[in-house]
Amino acid sequence: MIHVLALSGSLRKASYNTALIGAAERLCPDGMAIQRFSLSKLPLYDDDVRLAGYPSNVQALRDAVARADAVLFASPEYNYSVSGVLKNAIDWVSRPPSQPFAGKPVAIVSASLGMLGGGRGQYHLRQVGVALDMRILNKPEVMVSRASEKFDKDLLLTDADTQKQLRSVLEALLDWTQKLKS
Repeated sequence: MIHVLALSGSLRKASYNTALIGAAERLCPDGMAIQRFSLSKLPLYDDDVRLAGYPSNVQALRDAVARADAVLFASPEYNYSVSGVLKNAIDWVSRPPSQPFAGKPVAIVSASLGMLGGGRGQYHLRQVGVALDMRILNKPEVMVSRASEKFDKDLLLTDADTQKQLRSVLEALLDWTQKLKS
C-alpha cells in the first residue's frame, strides 16, 4: 500500500483545492491510501522558534511527511505563485536536522476560478521542489480552470473530464512511487 500525504495550500472552508483532495480520496486507485493534514494550525516560520524546538504541530507535519511514501500538493495560485500557507509549511518541514522531502515522490494539482487553473503557482512550487530534491511527477498535469463550473454546491467534483485527469495523476503517482521505491 502506498501512503500519500495530501496538503492543501488553502485554509478556506469552501476551497476548491481542498475539494480536489477530497475528490482524490474518492478516486484513489487500488494500492493507494490518501491522508490529509491540515496546515491551519502552523505558526509562521521563525528560526528562533525552530532553534528552541519545533512546535508540536510542526513536528507532527514533519513526521507525517517522513512517514508518507509520497505527497500530493493541491494549492491555489496567489499572485502568480504558491500560497503563503503552503510555502510556510514547506519552509518548516525543510529545516534541519532532517529534510524529509528529499527523494520524496510528489504530485501537484491545482484549481482556480481563472483560465490557467493555478498553473503559474504550480510552476513556482515545482521550483521549490527542485531546491528540496523532491521527485516531482512531471506528467500528467492537472490544472482545474473555471473550478466553480466543475464542482457542485457541496464541493464535489462533478466534471467527468477533470475526474479522469485527476485519476490519471493518482495512477501515475502510484506507479512513480513504486518505481522509486524499487
